Amino acid sequence: MKSILQAPFLHLLAASGGLFSQFAESRTLPRQSGWPFAPFVTSGRDIKDTQGQNVVYAGANWPGAGEVMIPEGLQYQSIETIVTKMKSIGMNAIRLTFAIELIDQIYANDGVDVPLSTAFTEALGAQNGTAILGQVLANNPSFTESTTRLEVYDAIAAECAKQEIFVHLDNHMSRGAWCCNTEDGNSWFNDVDFNVDNWTRGLAARLNRPAKRARSPDNNPALKENSYNWQDWYKYIKQGTDAIHKADPELLIFLSGLNFDTTMTPVVRGTALTPGSETFDLADFDGYADKLVLELHNYDNGATDCAALQGGLHNNGYQAMSPDDAATANVFPVLLTEFGFNQNATEWQRTYATCLADYMVTLKSGWFIWVLAGSYYVRDGVQDYEETWGLLNHDWSDWRSTDYVEGGLIPLIRGTASP
Repeated sequence: MKSILQAPFLHLLAASGGLFSQFAESRTLPRQSGWPFAPFVTSGRDIKDTQGQNVVYAGANWPGAGEVMIPEGLQYQSIETIVTKMKSIGMNAIRLTFAIELIDQIYANDGVDVPLSTAFTEALGAQNGTAILGQVLANNPSFTESTTRLEVYDAIAAECAKQEIFVHLDNHMSRGAWCCNTEDGNSWFNDVDFNVDNWTRGLAARLNRPAKRARSPDNNPALKENSYNWQDWYKYIKQGTDAIHKADPELLIFLSGLNFDTTMTPVVRGTALTPGSETFDLADFDGYADKLVLELHNYDNGATDCAALQGGLHNNGYQAMSPDDAATANVFPVLLTEFGFNQNATEWQRTYATCLADYMVTLKSGWFIWVLAGSYYVRDGVQDYEETWGLLNHDWSDWRSTDYVEGGLIPLIRGTASP
């Protein structure tokens, strides 16, 4: 089974190009009369655009939080080709990941970002880094060795805007690396590689301000015992959401929970945020309660009982989309921002994949499958790592499982995605 992925605490959604180039410059996206009809707000269980229409995301995760700290796959295909591939089956969104380390390095370098030549050689070594960069430049001729990492993100955002695909930015890690486990130093506020001040600074930076994850910091027993709880989660969540909203009041902010973001129960039910007695209160998010969305992850790939799987999702957070449920204290839109499975001939027909798809369609809930990537620049120390869960094949040229795309994925997109 695939290693459990990290669950970011807060995310944001932005829906137009030029997201990254204005680092350290304050701005607000204008209200738009055409697509994407932004800014978005929440209304009960739904996300609404400026036309009052529901917005439902149907997309894939595009990783960029690894050691190179740019989105994967560009040594094999152009940005335009990858985005077009997603658009061709009706996807309308990407969840684009990045690391806070990227922002930290910019601050440390007097506001100047790292060029691709440095990013690749530091991550892959001088020989391999130079060779892979050459392939990236050949596939993406608008880039040069001096192109910065943020300019690559900017180019992806621009292409997505051109093809009318939403961009959901996700602060996946603090340190640029493969995610994740409970001993990687990125697990919890004030963990070894999770400096809260840097995190908050990163949320307010002009990288358009996403946030973080929640998993047990097993490498730090004292931190785990004293801080890994809902009470501290709430304290830091309010700090992070305030930073995001002050930086740009038009952005949606996604809240994630504990245990690798598999549960948000006390938030939805309004029960005590233990070990304290405080409860989640929308009034604590003054002026932007209509910008908050919940997210969950699920990797219960061995599930054989669909009713149990769906019941667990309901109890762990999807109850927030059931305002008539007597136990629902806080109503939110909920997205399944990570789920996935091996892209082989049979896995997509098993209980896990079919049950989740049925659930998403029934609820009209948004989702991002893990993962688009057919391979990684480097993962766990292995360069050009094969991703068997990837929708795309190793060289990102075609779907890894055409049977799943045609028989499972496209029906899921058509059953959920807003036009």
